[in-house]
Amino acid sequence: MSIKIDNIKAALFDMDGTLVDSMWMWGKIDVEVLSKRNIPYYSGFQSEIEGMSYKSTIEYMKDKFGLRESVEELMAEIHEMAIDKYEREVTFKPGALEFLKECRKSGILCGMSTSNSRELLNACERNLHFMEYFDSIRTTDEVENSKPFPDCYLLNAADIGVRPEDCVVFEDIIPGIQAGKAAGMRVFAVADHYSKDAESEKKRLSDGFITDYRELISI
Repeated sequence: MSIKIDNIKAALFDMDGTLVDSMWMWGKIDVEVLSKRNIPYYSGFQSEIEGMSYKSTIEYMKDKFGLRESVEELMAEIHEMAIDKYEREVTFKPGALEFLKECRKSGILCGMSTSNSRELLNACERNLHFMEYFDSIRTTDEVENSKPFPDCYLLNAADIGVRPEDCVVFEDIIPGIQAGKAAGMRVFAVADHYSKDAESEKKRLSDGFITDYRELISI
C-alpha cells in the first residue's frame, strides 16, 4: 500500500471532527450545561465558536449566556463531562487509523494541532491510543493566535523539521482550513456531519475533499 498524495513529508491533523468523530458531543454538552440553568440552546452557537481554543470557548459561552459561574468553574464542569465522553464514546473518523498506520510505514511524519485542552486530548488518547503515530502534538493554547491563524500548524512543522510546503493538513471546519492555507500548506477538507452546511465552502477553500481516509491509500 502507499499514500496517494505526492511530494509530502508530513501530514498534520486537527483532532475533533477530523481525526475523531467527536463534534456531536460538544453540542450535547452545551445543551446539558444550559438546560441545567434553564437557558435555551440555539443551533448557531457551535458555528460561532469554531476554531476557538478551549478556554476562549468557555469565556465566550459565559458572556453570551450571562452565566454567573467563573470561567474556571465552568471549565471544570464541562471538563468532567467531556472526559467521560472522550474515554467512552468517541471513535476514529472513517479510515483515520489505517491512514495513520500507512503514514508511519511510508515514513511520513505526523502532527496534530487541536483547539482542545491537553487533559481532554489525553482522555481521547486513553480511548483510542493514537499518540504513538504522532511526532508533534500541539494545542492552540500554546500559540499566540488560534485558528484561522496559521500559528499552530507552523509550530507542528517546526517541531518535526519540515517545510510548510511539504506538509498536508486535514481539517473539518473552515477556520482550520484557512489556518492550513495561511501556513502555506496543502489542505484536505474532511467530511463531518456538524459542518455539512459549510461543505461547498470547504470544498472551495481546500485542495481536496474526503469522506474516508482510505480514499488516499493505494492498494
